[in-house]
Amino acid sequence: MTAQAPARPRARFNPLTVTEVRPLTDNAVEVTFAVPDDLVADYDYVPGQYVALRATVDGKEVRRSYSICAAPVPGEIRVAIKKTLGGVFSTWANEKLAVGDVIEVMNPQGAFTAKVRTTAMNDPQGIVDDQLEANPRARLVAFAAGSGITPVMAIATTTLASSPDATFELVYSNRSTVDVMFAEEIGDLKDRYPDRFTVHHILSRENRTSPLHTGRIDDEKLSLMLDRMLGAGDVEEWFLCGPFDLVQTARDELKDRGIPEDRVRFELFTTGKPTTPAGQQGRDIEVKADEPTFDISFTLDGSSATVESPRSARETVLNAALRKRPDVPFACAGGVCGTCRAKLVSGSCDMDENFALEPDEVEAGYVLTCQSRPTSDAVEVDFDA
Repeated sequence: MTAQAPARPRARFNPLTVTEVRPLTDNAVEVTFAVPDDLVADYDYVPGQYVALRATVDGKEVRRSYSICAAPVPGEIRVAIKKTLGGVFSTWANEKLAVGDVIEVMNPQGAFTAKVRTTAMNDPQGIVDDQLEANPRARLVAFAAGSGITPVMAIATTTLASSPDATFELVYSNRSTVDVMFAEEIGDLKDRYPDRFTVHHILSRENRTSPLHTGRIDDEKLSLMLDRMLGAGDVEEWFLCGPFDLVQTARDELKDRGIPEDRVRFELFTTGKPTTPAGQQGRDIEVKADEPTFDISFTLDGSSATVESPRSARETVLNAALRKRPDVPFACAGGVCGTCRAKLVSGSCDMDENFALEPDEVEAGYVLTCQSRPTSDAVEVDFDA
């Protein structure tokens, strides 16, 4: 039997208008976009998903992915954008983006979603699935750091509101109190669900009464947290979101404790690697006469095209395709978001990194085109699959 992967909607950008820019901290804002009636179905989403934003900053097109931070509400999309050092888009969004601005927003993507329930924009009450019905007191635990709180807020808010007996525990790491995003909203959840929502604030550069709540979360501290604060035995699902080191440390520790991989959901905002994906976003490649090449064919929106790729260039499938079609979908180009996902129809590729595809997607033949380089004379991928 051929492996099947979950269907994903085709990634498309639409111009949406900014209706609110709300400060969260000194270096983070929540941005709300209005979704017109004729696009509500296209922007239906499940808590934990993200959207890619595309704008022209200083004369150059810039794309970045940001997680949706609110429970589903028809007619709007909310994202949180934290300013990062040297971040072109995040700095522009924090300093220049204003109500009334119109920028391109991709329809929601991503698989960092809870398996214990399904809810969507067009069904705000949600649909309880068999797993939650079998375990009405499902316990969910999340580790988040910095802006990693963004998708977790959407998941926690929705789960607590629509599952009367489920519990949610959050371990949230920041440098200091002033860096805590959604501090008021987290406090509201504690007040609204005192018996079902617990938060542990960990501050790396601010002393707290408990040593477990002070300092960086390393292997030793994480192990103590699991033993003393959480306990790993009865958790239905784990959510890990933040920088590479934290997410990988938590994944390794949970694996060592025998937690099944299908109960651990993770999402990275960066891989922590020093390299930049900028060189694989449509850079110019010149094909010289009689130069050995790979033939890269792709299908997008029902239309097929082929582009020659010099073997010496060692470029990715995404980079080659962008030279022929600038509308090929991508966002991070770093193997993190999964926007550039396509099915490998024929030929073979090496995929450098994969922090976005689920095991069943890989088994079904899907690749991240931003990370895939041809290893056969001809390669064909299908972005529509």
